[in-house]
Amino acid sequence: MAVRTIVALTGASGSVYGIRLLQVLPGKKTVIVSDDAAAIAEEETGMGRTQIEALGDAHHANSDLAAPVSSGSVRFDAMVIIPCSASTMSKIACGIADNLITRAASVALKERRRLVLVVRETPLSTIHLANMERLSAAGAVILPACPAFYPRPESVDDMVDFVVGRVLDVLGVENQLYERWSGKGVRGSRAPRRTRR
Repeated sequence: MAVRTIVALTGASGSVYGIRLLQVLPGKKTVIVSDDAAAIAEEETGMGRTQIEALGDAHHANSDLAAPVSSGSVRFDAMVIIPCSASTMSKIACGIADNLITRAASVALKERRRLVLVVRETPLSTIHLANMERLSAAGAVILPACPAFYPRPESVDDMVDFVVGRVLDVLGVENQLYERWSGKGVRGSRAPRRTRR
């Protein structure tokens, strides 16, 4: 049976993360794009809502609280909110389900399904941290969009793929989007780069 995943984009910078995940994630994908996410994606990537939704197998408006994924009786295996705004994270932590994204996340938590929040915010306030702790205790995975630099990324795409690869790891999806730590460095033969002083 194909894995069924909800991929939601919310109003935070980093829409490229969600778009890239949709491009590489196998299985059945349901896409939800908030209005703010659509506007930000257009600004950051030039891709409109229709183009992003076309990367999935189904899509729903964030205002559609009658969509199938709003009910626990409809099966899905995981939900990834990528990027996840601090506002969306806070609503989920407080049990507020006022749109389809927050409602589906509430369903994921209550049905004990995998919920991954790729939070894109910095710095983090004490309120943000408390909400992260609360969500983690409830079973969510908090995966901040923090690319690593040990693979020595050579482009923005490399940094995006690192974060998306880590999301796939959490979902149990085999991938080779990034070079993994070997204990001896991943590119030990490469000459060190000059750093600014």
